[in-house]
Amino acid sequence: MAPLRRPQQHEKIAEYLRKEIRDGTYEPGDTLPSEAELCAQFDSSRGPVRQAMSTLRSEGLISSGRGRRSIVLDTGDNNAASFETVLSTSQWLKKLGYEPGQRTEWITRRPADEEIAEKLELESDDPIVSVERVRLADGTPFMIENVSFRIEAGVHVLGFDTSSGSIHSHLARQGVKFDTIRRSLRLREASEDDAEKLGVTPGSPLLQTLLHVYDQNGVPVEFADYRYLGDVLSLGTTHINGTSIPLWGSLDI
Repeated sequence: MAPLRRPQQHEKIAEYLRKEIRDGTYEPGDTLPSEAELCAQFDSSRGPVRQAMSTLRSEGLISSGRGRRSIVLDTGDNNAASFETVLSTSQWLKKLGYEPGQRTEWITRRPADEEIAEKLELESDDPIVSVERVRLADGTPFMIENVSFRIEAGVHVLGFDTSSGSIHSHLARQGVKFDTIRRSLRLREASEDDAEKLGVTPGSPLLQTLLHVYDQNGVPVEFADYRYLGDVLSLGTTHINGTSIPLWGSLDI
């Protein structure tokens, strides 16, 4: 197994400042330390400091600065998505104040079909572990979760009661590392199977979210297909003039 990539300097600086903002050390309206002060604090050159600040700007946490000290705009404690809440539905529900729940429909070790093999960068028929669950918020079904794992992570899922709690928290305790998530969204209609599991009419609108999850070496760990009831989920972004956000759009006409 290849050695895990250590966090780079700019990632360490960004995570430190992110935690300081979320913990209330810096509140909305406060100014952050200057580039020079951060360079001295982290024994860093200006490049990693500027990259860290750019990351926080893209997350909507701080202003652009532009020759001045950056100002805290948001604590990140509202509904803004963190890495953990995108990865783990249980963490996301807890952040929103709901009691997370799950009902396992099935779990299996199986050969990867052509589609999943491509998503996980495997050969067809390589072993994977797949699980489908209906996710609940305060006991109410709101999403179907269909997830496939490479066998290295999947073996830990097979030994876990998937109706008891968070799969990702269990995998983290087993030493499985998650580093990068690529997410895409589109609308679809509920199939008869979807509708039965969610208690809606076939053809009801669903928001489908596809997640590609990678480890620190860029190797796919998981591919997930989430289907949310279309009338319960709201999405939003924060835009700052002069910066971009990691949200893309495309058309298939």
